Amino acid sequence: MNDMTTEQITGAQATLMALDHAMSLDDDVIVFGEDVADREGGGILKATQGLSSRYGNARVRSTPISEQAIAGAAVGAAIAGKKPVAEIMLMNFITVAMDQIVNHAAKIRFMSGGRTAVPLTIRTMTGAGAGTGGQHSDMLEAWLAHTPGLKVVVPSNPMDQKGLLHSCIMDEDPCIFIENTILMRSRGPAPTVDHQVPLGKANIVRSGSDVSLIGYGRPMIDVLAVADKLAKDGISAEVVDLRTIVPMDEETILNSVAKTRRAVVVHEAVKSFGVGAEISSRIHEELFSDLVSPVKRVCSKNTPVPFAKTLETEFLWSPAEIESAARALCE
Repeated sequence: MNDMTTEQITGAQATLMALDHAMSLDDDVIVFGEDVADREGGGILKATQGLSSRYGNARVRSTPISEQAIAGAAVGAAIAGKKPVAEIMLMNFITVAMDQIVNHAAKIRFMSGGRTAVPLTIRTMTGAGAGTGGQHSDMLEAWLAHTPGLKVVVPSNPMDQKGLLHSCIMDEDPCIFIENTILMRSRGPAPTVDHQVPLGKANIVRSGSDVSLIGYGRPMIDVLAVADKLAKDGISAEVVDLRTIVPMDEETILNSVAKTRRAVVVHEAVKSFGVGAEISSRIHEELFSDLVSPVKRVCSKNTPVPFAKTLETEFLWSPAEIESAARALCE
């Protein structure tokens, strides 16, 4: 069955589609967060618009501005048998709720001897490039991926956003679903209503034989553009979209790099201690003797996200950096 229609939708619309579909299938799915109900506008980007009118205020609730309360209520609802989808409006604000996320959501299954599941999803949005400044733009996926018990998901397009969010909502473990500020407004092919993407399965977006370009989230747009450019010069790049950071699809990564013997890892978060370092380490540990050259990483600079546009552009990764890294490996 073809899971794609000819329609184009935004990331925000993909989120709304996933929430609506999940709520229609399971009465235990509930949604809450700041301004998510229709009387408050249905979310700052309308990603929850219409849900409270359709499913009632008991299942879709706007909350006070308290990330601790939102995350704590989500944990409580999950262990009581609900499937809460809690919105922490911006990822930087997750720092306020780290106690509930790290010490409670992530650990309850283990501290109960496996008897208590925590089937909650936390949606949060972030990303540099829109001039939102240092306290509204950080990619903190490495913090969360470092916490055993959490699943961490980062879509790169509306189709995956719909399919992955649905899988998160139906999963028995706590999932952190990271939406990108710019992709929430960007359009891409729309999935069918029942489209699902399994967690822990990367996507080979483009097959290739010379170099593996591995990434996730918004940088995948540039990665694909670079792969097209390299192809014109006879360099065959394989593009791997991870989609899920935890669980990580190590098998797909290693199979790709074993074939190409070269790898560039790209992500938006700062380079130091990032997910790219983990991927690079796993590749070197398993494929050291097969590599033509060490793995290269293309990431953002190790500084808080600047507000000034010129500095913000300099902070972010660039297509030129991705291209240069790939060409250097292939020379």
